[in-house]
Amino acid sequence: MIDSAHFSNSAPIIHGEVKPYQGWIVGYVAIIEKLKLQIPYPSRIAMVSEKNQSLETESWRVFPLRYLPEDSKKNSKIEALYNHLVFALKYEGVNLLVFAKLNEILSNEEILELVNIEHLGQYSRRIWFLLEWVSGKQIEGKSDITKKSYVTAIDEKLQFAVKGIKSPRHLVINNLPGTNQFCALISRTKSLDNHLSSNYVDINKKQLTGIRKDIIQRASAFLLLKDSKASFTIEGESPKSKRAARWGVAIGQAGVNELTEAELIRLQQLVIENSRFIKMGFRTQGGFVGEHDRNTGEPVPEHISARHEDIGDLIAGLIEANQILIKDDFNAVLAAAIIAFGFVFIHPFEDGNGRIHRYLIHHMLAKKKFSDQGIIFPVSSSILDHINDYRSVLESYSKPLLDFIEWNETPNHNVQVINQTKDYYRFFDATKQAEFLFDCVKDTIENIIPHEINYLANYDAFKNFMDEEFEMPDKLVSVLVRFLEQNLGVLSKRAKEKEFSQLSQKEVERIEAEYKSIFF
Repeated sequence: MIDSAHFSNSAPIIHGEVKPYQGWIVGYVAIIEKLKLQIPYPSRIAMVSEKNQSLETESWRVFPLRYLPEDSKKNSKIEALYNHLVFALKYEGVNLLVFAKLNEILSNEEILELVNIEHLGQYSRRIWFLLEWVSGKQIEGKSDITKKSYVTAIDEKLQFAVKGIKSPRHLVINNLPGTNQFCALISRTKSLDNHLSSNYVDINKKQLTGIRKDIIQRASAFLLLKDSKASFTIEGESPKSKRAARWGVAIGQAGVNELTEAELIRLQQLVIENSRFIKMGFRTQGGFVGEHDRNTGEPVPEHISARHEDIGDLIAGLIEANQILIKDDFNAVLAAAIIAFGFVFIHPFEDGNGRIHRYLIHHMLAKKKFSDQGIIFPVSSSILDHINDYRSVLESYSKPLLDFIEWNETPNHNVQVINQTKDYYRFFDATKQAEFLFDCVKDTIENIIPHEINYLANYDAFKNFMDEEFEMPDKLVSVLVRFLEQNLGVLSKRAKEKEFSQLSQKEVERIEAEYKSIFF
């Protein structure tokens, strides 16, 4: 129940953040604070300045005084909530977690009062639709409407959406990119708009035009293995070449099989070589990522996984959302961010989640035909090159949630979550994850793929020189190139005395000069 009308918060410090100006916190954060909703803040806090200032930073969006939602004593409690929800939908977009929690704390009478304010207006209909959609239940006492034009649930100027389907009850087009069992939303940002305007698909095709097919095929084979090894390295493992190659084959087949529960379990079996100490399949107990206290063995979580009781619904929702995104003209990289990061946040397996998470990026890019000519995007290689940014992106989701997850330690030093946490995994903001993934795709297209193709072309040129001038066997040429790479184009004294003792000093100098002219 709501106990007073005032939602706008004028405190100078909010959740440890000092306001950039004097004024009032409004919108979603005002609602979260006032109603004590057990959810993280949005990444940006909306406020209205008392002196008509405007500002946009990574953490704040400041509006002039005229934007202040009506929130005085003359407003009823529900009217004040409605005004802040309208402000939020206008300027912040949809926050599904807020709507899920409103269903929990408001009585049916309060919800009915809320959705009957300006009941034919577009914002009232959107609020009504979202409350029913997240709960999967109709509001008791609320009748369908028939005499208005359709409005969209998501404002595409603020967030990315699918084409959607009509909901005749609300006269709302449901353009949410998922289901009420799993739906991550991505806000429009300058970074994402810049990436989208760059048209990386065309850039990638153009830079591969004219490259010999055999070089593209060899580059793809090497990048597959490189990506597989990088994915293991990210997890702190150094796999044997055979194991990495096996996972590389799986990555190469990304997009061939449909995403199903059975397919996810098959992928786990490919990832885990020795399952003697791991219970395979979906978890039947709690899970977390982190350390154990060295003295007591107590869990020290950095991320707490979804409750095992919720995994079935969450994975079913993720799989259905995957199909919605594939069928729709939704950007491939944005879709990959939603599905891949959604999976790793759920963390459905005891082990193997990280590598399958990165596989799902390949899966979505392949399904959406982001790349052709046989080149697999080695995103794990780029992620490994930006490992600190990757950890920050994961923590930007996981750390805020730790304050809202209640858990006990189990006898085997695991975690047992004791409150309801399903909403945190089915509804989250994937904007930062999408920005990071787009950065990695850009890096892959501009640096990693061209570097490998260029290297192979240079290698072939050097090998042709060695064939014509010295008739050296291919294996020995490979050894020679490796030695020259390791010593900046100069053959070491040891190599000249052992593996290449048959070369004269003049021949060595000629080889070194040719190598430098080709590779440097």
